[in-house]
Amino acid sequence: MSQQLGSAHPAGPVADAFARSVRDREERWLSPRATRSYPARRARVEDDCGLRTPFQRDRDRIVHAKAFRRLKHKTQVFVAPTGDHYRTRLTHTLEVTQISRTVARALALNEDLAEAIGLGHDLGHPPFGHVGEAALNRCLRSRFQTGFHHWEHSLRVVDVLERDGRGLNLTEQVRDGILGHSGGAAMPATLEGRIVRLMDRVAYINHDIDDAIRAGVLSPAELPADAISVLGDTGSRRIDTLVHDLVEHSEVAGDIVQGEEIGAAMSGLREFMFERVYLGPVATREHDKIHTVISALFHHYCEHPDEIPTSIPDAELSVRVTDHLAGMTDRFCIRAFELLSVPASFAP
Repeated sequence: MSQQLGSAHPAGPVADAFARSVRDREERWLSPRATRSYPARRARVEDDCGLRTPFQRDRDRIVHAKAFRRLKHKTQVFVAPTGDHYRTRLTHTLEVTQISRTVARALALNEDLAEAIGLGHDLGHPPFGHVGEAALNRCLRSRFQTGFHHWEHSLRVVDVLERDGRGLNLTEQVRDGILGHSGGAAMPATLEGRIVRLMDRVAYINHDIDDAIRAGVLSPAELPADAISVLGDTGSRRIDTLVHDLVEHSEVAGDIVQGEEIGAAMSGLREFMFERVYLGPVATREHDKIHTVISALFHHYCEHPDEIPTSIPDAELSVRVTDHLAGMTDRFCIRAFELLSVPASFAP
């Protein structure tokens, strides 16, 4: 169903009864701790859709957003991989969303809310993954004494940048979950948002192991034996273990929590990945190049703001440059850098 489906719809028994039937079903089936789909809380009041809950509408708006489509050409861990099966920021987003829905369903929480947050959580990621994020943050701190965090920019994307500056007008709960999805941000207010926050970590640790083994950066035998013995010897087994542990402990606690043993094993695996993969020699050998590209473009647009596309909304210079750079895909960013750095060929 397209996002263009408006609030005005033909009268009919299904549409007229939709919200009431959803409310009744949620009272029967959802946990008392689950977020209810109604009423919708948006910055700009809208009539409800006759065939979708407010969170389903948010999901559709995110999927149809330009920023969502650009995720397929943004780095997860390995920059410009030559193989077809490495993760991108888009496939990571889909994996986080799928696991989050599973957890929400098992805990009788609101799957639609978890799905919308999962799909929108990384919309603000700049090119080249966390290395690009660090480079942009360093540039902003040096020149403007500000900074950059992708979770904050994800919220700016949905609030301001999409729809030619009008934003998507998402519900308060989805916006809160997007802003709070990272460990560096404040904890989300809803349990559904807290699921996405933890499943983001579960997903990237395990699929990044898969990609690192595919790339030859790791071998299965090198993975830490203590963590693997607790979590499992394949990605699917580890995710299954982590999800089951989370669901059982969260049901008892009334919050989204891990068991002590499983949580410690996951933390150990994450530390190993930072040492061997995220900050390892194969990844870091590209870091200086990425910093050079981001820094060159950042300072160029600061000196030549007239070259920032008119599609970027009016704002302070630091904000406009950030909006432009953070919205780039890896390949667009590389092309822009080449236009600045590589002499153009002379016509014969």
